Amino acid sequence: MTREQYINELFRIYSLVSVLSDKNDCQVLRMRNKTLQKDLVVHSFPKPVAAYEDLRQIACENLPLIYDVILLDDGQIILEEFIEGITVAQVMESGKYRYLGARRVLKGICHALTVLHERNLVHRDVKPENVVIDKNGRVVLIDFNASRRISAASKDTVVMGTVGYASPEQLGVAQSDARTDIYAAGVLLNVMLTGKHPSEQLARGRAGSIVRKCTQVSPDDRYPTAAKLAEALNLFHLR
Repeated sequence: MTREQYINELFRIYSLVSVLSDKNDCQVLRMRNKTLQKDLVVHSFPKPVAAYEDLRQIACENLPLIYDVILLDDGQIILEEFIEGITVAQVMESGKYRYLGARRVLKGICHALTVLHERNLVHRDVKPENVVIDKNGRVVLIDFNASRRISAASKDTVVMGTVGYASPEQLGVAQSDARTDIYAAGVLLNVMLTGKHPSEQLARGRAGSIVRKCTQVSPDDRYPTAAKLAEALNLFHLR
């Protein structure tokens, strides 16, 4: 069965709500169960994204539930929980975060990253567009298209991630690992507080010190784990 045939089968019990993304032969659809009136996200990939198989085994409040992973003749279909909410990017359209709000968001991300890293997965695309806040304030890290299992290779063979948030090792300099996500989390914290990349304007006080440590060029000089970053966040304040 092809991806198109599988999605056509879904239309028997689901209706299309919207096309969330459609590029490079990859589609992301929001679909609604006609009977239950419950939405889900359908990802269609021309090549399997191995990380989703691992994600299907994970239950974490800061990660979306992966209902199913289906391998097909021409790629992969992912059935994922739909998170009703807005992204950090959308929140920032009306202004910057105060530090307590930014800390709460980043601690949620740290929890998600801790769960991923414990399973040998690196997200590789932490950014405002990939963090959703639902109506109850739940912080959810989404979009695992760039995710990969951490390997023993000397460097990444495919450049992935978003300019500005991607660490040096993601540009083919070295192998990405848990500290790659720490780098992006530091950039995200700075952007939430200042609206700018740390290279343009560093956040004030303790927050700036945290950002600086997260975004060191050498991974060895960053926080070693997301849990350590979360500990530092518990202490930070603005002077």
